[in-house]
Amino acid sequence: MPSFDVVSEVNQHELSNGVDQAIREVTTRFDFKGTGSGFELKDNVITMNTESDFQLTQMYDILCNKLVKRGIDITCLEKDEPVIQARTATQAVKANEGIDTQIAKNMIKLIKQNKIKVQTAIQGEQLRVTGKKRDDLQAVIALLKGANLGIPLQYKNFRD
Repeated sequence: MPSFDVVSEVNQHELSNGVDQAIREVTTRFDFKGTGSGFELKDNVITMNTESDFQLTQMYDILCNKLVKRGIDITCLEKDEPVIQARTATQAVKANEGIDTQIAKNMIKLIKQNKIKVQTAIQGEQLRVTGKKRDDLQAVIALLKGANLGIPLQYKNFRD
């Protein structure tokens, strides 16, 4: 029976390349000279360090531009509250991976509401969709692409 997996992943190599490009741009930009601004990537958490709240917003925009150019969907990014002290401002940005159980249940509910003849199963942080016809699986992919679930989705292991 044909099947495929719905996952939400971030390409780690492209993420680190995007952060490296953002570091290079911040170090060469005139408005960041002498501020000690920078990015640090550790375990899918990007930490931005600079002097002011305004510069944090500029750094986030730079980061988003670099990640989009590297092919990473920025809807997976989740900003924490900025920590602003005397002459330092720090903010953590987390790159989320995996499909949360509640979102997976909403996806299953959406598929069942459209009465597509497929079986769905939550397997950890991914969703397995199995059906008798390839057309049904393609209809599910089209449905999920059209739905605004708030996370980037990839479709893998399509088997006939």
